[in-house]
Amino acid sequence: MGDQVLAGISCLFKAACDLENTGKKWTAFLEPAVLRDAAQCMKNDGFHLEDITGLDTKDGLVAIYHFDHYTRPGRVALYAIISHFDPKLPSISSIYSGAGWHERECHDFFGIHFTDNLNLDPLLLPDDLKIHPLLTDDHTRIRLKHFLVPEDIIEKETSFTLLDETHAPDEATPASDDTESSR
Repeated sequence: MGDQVLAGISCLFKAACDLENTGKKWTAFLEPAVLRDAAQCMKNDGFHLEDITGLDTKDGLVAIYHFDHYTRPGRVALYAIISHFDPKLPSISSIYSGAGWHERECHDFFGIHFTDNLNLDPLLLPDDLKIHPLLTDDHTRIRLKHFLVPEDIIEKETSFTLLDETHAPDEATPASDDTESSR
């Protein structure tokens, strides 16, 4: 079921997960450009959006989209990695109206700008707060591969090395940066 949904989505990486251990059945990493198409595929297959959250890593900011289904098991996590220098993602609020609230929260805490979301006013934080409190300092960020351990890899683009053990700590990636200039 989730594998069939992911089959219609252009992914950099797909993996099956142990639902008991991870809380999800499928994981996929996407290019930001395909997020809207992926969200539409999820909606077409009857999935609802649970939440959108973020993660600040040495490899870039990661937006995490959790989807689930009411009538059949198969929680899915879609990940999109963006640069600290230009933290922009397309909004999916035109597909899932509730996404607008989650995108505002992600903007508050991580500084991710969701294009086409017409209301990114602070949702939970004071209007005059000039920081995004869940961003970390560069020296305390860790690599994405230390957060996520893939279980059963279904498909992986050869260029996607962020979860590989051989991904060196000082290796440059398209989504990485080494300064705090984006804050």
